[in-house]
Amino acid sequence: MSSETLYERLTSSRFFGKIAKYSIGSVIALGTSTVVFELLLLVGSNNTTIDSIAAFVAGAVPNWILNRRWAWQQTGDMDVLREIVGYTIVSVIALAASSLGTGLMQDYVQGHVAANSGLRSLLVTGAYVLVQALLFVVKFVIYDRWVFTGESRFRAAWRSRRQVLKAARANRTP
Repeated sequence: MSSETLYERLTSSRFFGKIAKYSIGSVIALGTSTVVFELLLLVGSNNTTIDSIAAFVAGAVPNWILNRRWAWQQTGDMDVLREIVGYTIVSVIALAASSLGTGLMQDYVQGHVAANSGLRSLLVTGAYVLVQALLFVVKFVIYDRWVFTGESRFRAAWRSRRQVLKAARANRTP
């Protein structure tokens, strides 16, 4: 029987290692944002949109660092357009989805769950976690195929097109 741990077996494949590291980073980010979201609800905030934004930003920072440096092992210069703008676009969409989900749940619990019960907070926080879980796979695919690829497909296509045009111009006969 091998003494190899589950983590070692999963990370022995580059792809599964990336998934495992992305999952761990996502759990850390989700934990961070969930704690922030819950704390804001417990201090009496009734604006789940602002709570979602604050929680999301609190989780996005460690998520960015862990994804870029650990899961996708990008350490050099970054392509600002692809990495930062791409990550921001994905984050804004996820933020909008979490704000919508928590807002809908907040509206529901205000009309159906007794005030000052822990159930209200639990249900709204649960809605936040559910939205993040649903976006987990979609975000992985976008990060893997576009944001953290380490290469700019757009830039490569543009260079290729310019080279073809130059070659075609050079091969013309007057």
